[in-house]
Amino acid sequence: MTVTVIVGTQWGDEGKGKITDILASDMDMVVRYQGGNNAGHTVVIGDKTFKLHLIPSGIFYDKVLCVIGNGVVIDPSVILDEIGSLQNKGYTAASLRISSQAHVIFPYHKDLDAAQEEKREAGRIGTTCRGIGPCYIDKYNRRGIRISDLYDKKIFREKLEWNINEKSFLLNQFYGMEVKYDIDSLFEQFLTYADAIKKYVVSDSSYLINEYIATKKRILMEGAQGMMLDVDHGTYPFVTSSNPISGGACTGAGIAPNSIDEILGVVKAYVTRVGGGPFPTEIEGGIGEMLRERGHEYGATTGRPRRCGWFDGVVMRHAAQINGLTSLVVTKLDVLDSFESIKVCTAYRYKGKEIKGFPSDIYKLNECEPVYEEILGWREDLSKIKKYEELPLNAKRYLEKLSELAAAPISMVSVGAERTQIIRL
Repeated sequence: MTVTVIVGTQWGDEGKGKITDILASDMDMVVRYQGGNNAGHTVVIGDKTFKLHLIPSGIFYDKVLCVIGNGVVIDPSVILDEIGSLQNKGYTAASLRISSQAHVIFPYHKDLDAAQEEKREAGRIGTTCRGIGPCYIDKYNRRGIRISDLYDKKIFREKLEWNINEKSFLLNQFYGMEVKYDIDSLFEQFLTYADAIKKYVVSDSSYLINEYIATKKRILMEGAQGMMLDVDHGTYPFVTSSNPISGGACTGAGIAPNSIDEILGVVKAYVTRVGGGPFPTEIEGGIGEMLRERGHEYGATTGRPRRCGWFDGVVMRHAAQINGLTSLVVTKLDVLDSFESIKVCTAYRYKGKEIKGFPSDIYKLNECEPVYEEILGWREDLSKIKKYEELPLNAKRYLEKLSELAAAPISMVSVGAERTQIIRL
């Protein structure tokens, strides 16, 4: 094993942070390849809980080089806060590297994010208003400011002035906001940020990563969010602005597809979603609330309560197909401990016809009803189990069903929030 990609197979929040943290102990490098601080990975180490938004989850191991790739958009104030928080809890960020090609989030991106969400006519998508989408828009519109630009005052000033003039006009004239940016103040503020992160910046992170690949070092690629929030293959337009899928690791880190050896799909034993958009297996009322409370289903970034539902096998098939999963990692199995029976969606029913493929049209998806199969619960505490053989029979049957739907073997099962609460197969 040289390069392993870890992806979320649902709408994010599958527990990738914990799994990345566990796997990182055997790695030489961990790479974050897309997204911004609109996502969060929670890692529990003893009595300490860490919420990471930009820094890769391998940061807790001194020997692991942690790289933020070119596909990530960075709010410098956020990453500096994260570094400070780690240091306050006894961890150094000395092993952190930041791609000079990563794009920078500015205050006008956040204002645009909020203004667009407020004005959206077809329903709000539930953006975190962290400026992620507008920053990616600037990137693809070739108007973005990259980390490297911050170290050339002339170029940075020119790009900043142009962007402020454009965004001010758009916000004031179209969105009706009264905003005025102090160019001198922003310029100096971001120069200060640039100076603070300079020791972490590398000119070509892709070259660094490929050097590790060439020497057979062990590399873990982690994305943010999940497959169903992918801008191309998720429930568009209720998606993020980048590609969390395994293919996104190639563009977001600058590696060749044939350098990837394994693709691990992290899947929660049930399903959650934050924000708007279709959610076929969503449970309204008591059971949904029970899942939320037992699973502590509140956003790591925003604190928003997550919508909860039964496991969706149609989504699982879609994720397995798009990502090319080599194995499955099931998290939060222990949350289902108290249920007498558990439902698993195996297909959708659309206008009286059963379908097993995931509809690409969300208007069609909104009319789909889940077709469920019920599996008896185990009603036992799984939190202290260390071996697969020790699991209750019905828990094994449930896992076998998920594996069947994914057409991939299960390699790990999480039965609690801590590092030690893991079963390796």
